[in-house]
Order: sequence, then structure tokens, then C-alpha cells
Amino acid sequence: MSFKKSVNHFRRTIMRRLTGGIGDGNLPKVDKEKPLELNRVLINRPNQRLGNILLITPLIQEIIRYNPDVKIDLFVKGKVAPIIFENYPQVDQIIELPKKPFKELIQYAKVWLKIKKKNYDLVINVDKNSSSGRLSTSFANSKYKIFGNEFEMNSNQEIHIHQAQYPVYVFRKFLELFKNKEGNLDIPTLNIQLTEQESTKGIEMLNDLIQDTSKKTLAFFTYATGAKCYDEEWWTEFYNLFYPKYSQEYNLIEILPVENISMLNHRLPTYYSKDVREIAAVMKSCEFVIAADSGMMHLSCAAPTKTIGLFKDQSFLERYKPYGVGNAVVLINNEDKGILVEEMDKLLV
Repeated sequence: MSFKKSVNHFRRTIMRRLTGGIGDGNLPKVDKEKPLELNRVLINRPNQRLGNILLITPLIQEIIRYNPDVKIDLFVKGKVAPIIFENYPQVDQIIELPKKPFKELIQYAKVWLKIKKKNYDLVINVDKNSSSGRLSTSFANSKYKIFGNEFEMNSNQEIHIHQAQYPVYVFRKFLELFKNKEGNLDIPTLNIQLTEQESTKGIEMLNDLIQDTSKKTLAFFTYATGAKCYDEEWWTEFYNLFYPKYSQEYNLIEILPVENISMLNHRLPTYYSKDVREIAAVMKSCEFVIAADSGMMHLSCAAPTKTIGLFKDQSFLERYKPYGVGNAVVLINNEDKGILVEEMDKLLV
């Protein structure tokens, strides 16, 4: 572990110990004879990763389903949230926590003042293990607050519930405290809400890349960070399996990461963009996307298009696999890559 990672790990450990008790057992006392009024909501997810921001889209859709006129503020890190929620009119203000607070102390203080200035009907902390999330939930002015651990599951349940489902589950349990309409609606899927114009542009960009527009296109996103990344040798072996099998019937392309790295060594036509919504539009135009565990895997689900996620480790597979009906996940390291080809065939039926 590098020195920087060691420092960050130490910092997170200390913060979790300091904030771990905030909000514990804070179930609000409510009047069960009255329905809950939700006009302004704050959602706390102080994280900058693309995947983690996409994973709160089901919660936001669930709140909008409850009250289509609701105003939702988001407390996040980084610059990706305004891009993701561009076509969510109910998302009112996006409050961005600086990535490096100690270098931007004035901006850091202003962010917390923004939270304190407003009065909310409900504040939801999406990740109960987030120190900043618990602090911001405690700091905000709100009639009701959900810190994330009020409705505990047993350990087996929690391991098997998806990260996109968990905050929706907590929100629904909270609604049960009130006199609200009961329903068994499906949990919303990930959705970046591409416009018709964006989708059309995605088709045009894909057609510029492929040779035969009459064929369907299979896309590969080969990069991931750290231990989640499969090396070039792994991808070469997989290429030698899938290329002979699919190259005659389908267009095959590789979607590159912002780092502009190809683990297939540019054997396929490559698409590169720094525009998240453009990438999503191209993904939507494909028959399916195969992606290593990454934010781009979740972006494919949110486009939406059928997605196969590749995982090396089972530890977080159930919580972070591609979310939604029609998607698949393959746990694979150096095993026979034929099992991945079998999964591709299932999605192409």
C-alpha cells in the first residue's frame, strides 16, 4: 500500500470511529395517522465516483414517484453529479464538497453553510458507513433524518441486497411509519435519462465507427482500477475466443476509458470520449456491453443497455453487480473463459 493510500485509510478509520455513533437509533416519532409530506429532500452521498453517483438514481426516482413535484438537493463530491442528473428537473441544487478540503478550506466551509441554510422535510444518508454522510445528515435542518441504520437487516440479507436497492429499501421502510398508500412496485433501475436527441446522436457516432450498420454491435470496456483490472494477457486470451465466434455476425468495438488505455491493444475499432452522456448514448446503441467492475459498467446499465459485468472477487459481487433485469455477472479470474462466451450467447438469444 502506497504512503498516500495508507494516510487516507488511517484518516477514514479515525473519522468512522468519531462519527460512527451519530444518528444511531434515531427513528423519528411520527403521527401514523397522517401521510408524509415530502416537498424538499436532501440526499447525502459525498463521493465523486461515477458508479456511486449512478447507484443513487433509483432512490431519486423512488422519491419522485412518491411526489412528482418534490425538490431534491444532492450533497456530493466532484463534478459528475450535474452531468448525471442533467435531465432530472426535480434535482434542484447540487452541493459539491471539494475533493481536497484541506486545500480549499473556504469553499469547504461554504458548502456546510449551504446545507445549514435550508429546511428540509427529509434528509437521507445513502451510505451508512460514510463519515461525511453521517455528519452532513446530522448537520442539516430537517424534520426527519435517515442515517441508514435505522432499519437493520441481518448480515445475510445485507450482503445480498444491491447497493442500488438498499437506500430504496430504507426509504420504503421509513414510509411505512406513516399513513401512506401501500404498493409493491418494482425498484427503479439505474437511469441517466438520455434525451431522444442524445440517443440519436449515439447511433450516429456508432455508425461512424463501424463498417456495417446493418449488423448489431457488441462493445467491450476493458479497463478498471487497481486489482479489478484484467491484464492484457487475459484480454488477449479472451479475444482469441470471442473474435472468431462473433466477428462475422456482429460489429465489435472497444470503448476506451478517460485514461485512453486499451487492454486489447487496439485490436478492435475504438471509441473515445470524455463526455459521460455521449458514452452512455453510444452504449445504448449497442446490443450489449461487457465491462470489468467499474463506473462504466454501471453507466452501461444506466444508458440503458444489456450489460455483462466481470468480477474477480465475490466479496462485493452481489452489492455491485450490473443492476437490472437482463444484465449478467461473471465471476472469473484465470478460469476457462468459455463460461463468459456462454453468458454472451444467453444475452444474444
